[in-house]
Amino acid sequence: MIFVILGFIGALLPGMPTTVFLILAAWAASKGWPQMDEWLLNHPKYGQTLRAWRESGTVPRKAKWFASIMMLISAMLMLLTNAPVLVKVFTDLIMLSVAIWLWLRPEPLTVQIKKPQIKEPE
Repeated sequence: MIFVILGFIGALLPGMPTTVFLILAAWAASKGWPQMDEWLLNHPKYGQTLRAWRESGTVPRKAKWFASIMMLISAMLMLLTNAPVLVKVFTDLIMLSVAIWLWLRPEPLTVQIKKPQIKEPE
């Protein structure tokens, strides 16, 4: 429940992740709360992303961009704080590592439906 709550807070607050917490919630629910797992996997907005992650470890490009931009903003803000230099470097390197890992994840296949070509009479 904590991950679900954090995920929905993330849906409302910019800069806080949503999908990561919902992936963790789905993982935890799959271990002992089948009703919650089913609810998350069938959620109208997040269900498709959660199912794609579970089935093939894919991450949509839109999510990659959003996460990368948020990490970049966070990294820049971290540099403006009065935290020790080692903390700044460490956190920025972790975010860079996560961004690289994220962009190496496959993207879900998109199905493109071709419209039939209708010839008009001459």
